[in-house]
Amino acid sequence: MAPAPRAALVAALTLLTLTAAPQAVADDGPSAPPGTVSTSPPPSVDPTSPGLKLADGATLAPAKVLDIKSVVEDLGGEERREDTNESVTFALQAEVLFPKDSAKLNPQARSRIDAIAEEIEKQNATSVRVFGFTDDLGSYAHGLVLSRQRAEAVHDRLASTLGGNVTFEVRGYSEDYPIADNSTKEGRRKNRRVEVSFPRGDLSS
Repeated sequence: MAPAPRAALVAALTLLTLTAAPQAVADDGPSAPPGTVSTSPPPSVDPTSPGLKLADGATLAPAKVLDIKSVVEDLGGEERREDTNESVTFALQAEVLFPKDSAKLNPQARSRIDAIAEEIEKQNATSVRVFGFTDDLGSYAHGLVLSRQRAEAVHDRLASTLGGNVTFEVRGYSEDYPIADNSTKEGRRKNRRVEVSFPRGDLSS
């Protein structure tokens, strides 16, 4: 087989560099907001294809990939699963995992975290984010400590189940990135959560 042209080889190496999975980073470094993902490049479309049936003088808009999202809430909103083309995210309310103002896991929390570990294995994910969040009651500094400790507790359980083949990023965000209105009791309850997210695997192979 003839060697690949230099331009094609450089392009392939550049693509590999851009799409490589990020390594875990220190907690004091910058981090993308939770749920941030990069999508695949848009498909190429032949604007001269007769099957498009464009009107005279019409042109195609630039192609783009639409990120399909599915959100499912279970147990009255205590558990939330969000699926996109690129990733899976589980959000568990703090009340179902921990006693009030505590980072010690409830006994019943372990089975829920183990179910997430099973999904991580199913998706063949080797990179997992575990992020903790609080509501806006109390001080921001206290929220940072508590949200980080809760994320670490969930991480410890996941790590003990998954073994050493998974890289974790563990962070506490206090009241940042709320998913509901902090002015209501129900909204604050949803914002007190731990999110576990990981890339979606290729399940066809």
